[in-house]
Amino acid sequence: MTTQTNASTQQTGNAAQNNAGQATTAPGTAGQKKPAATHSLGTAEGHDGRGRTTVADGVVAKIAGIAIQEIDGVHALGGGAARAIGNLRERVGQKDLTQGVSVEVGQTQVAVDVTLVVEYPHPLQQVADNARDAVYSAVEDLVGMEVTEVNITITDIHVPSEDNDDEADDAGHEPRVA
Repeated sequence: MTTQTNASTQQTGNAAQNNAGQATTAPGTAGQKKPAATHSLGTAEGHDGRGRTTVADGVVAKIAGIAIQEIDGVHALGGGAARAIGNLRERVGQKDLTQGVSVEVGQTQVAVDVTLVVEYPHPLQQVADNARDAVYSAVEDLVGMEVTEVNITITDIHVPSEDNDDEADDAGHEPRVA
């Protein structure tokens, strides 16, 4: 009897596996599986069958960078070294719109990391939330891919008087000694 019990247990197990395999098949299509859903913008075939569209990481980063620069309270993108190199590029006439933005682009999803400097006295959390919303909107609307997360790192606060203090020290003060 133990042999029959084991055999019936194996049959039950095999039936469960077969039922699990049949759960993905449509009625009337015995043994055929449904095709996996694909996103028309990744590396999948286009919706009309005429070819595929691939979006490069740099394009997504540039769109995110442009969206963030339009947010009130954002002074600059990137950390100290990136901003220094960015200042040199701007003097030469080139502006890096991807500075401070890194992205991971998958087949249908995008993850974005942003490093920025906020102008004083803007509330940090509000600026971060506005920047996050701008990235979500821009990437989802323009690229057509789902944004899974936008991580914001605030590395510095820009105080507007810092720029003016350097010039004022040189021009407006009398020497202390004669």
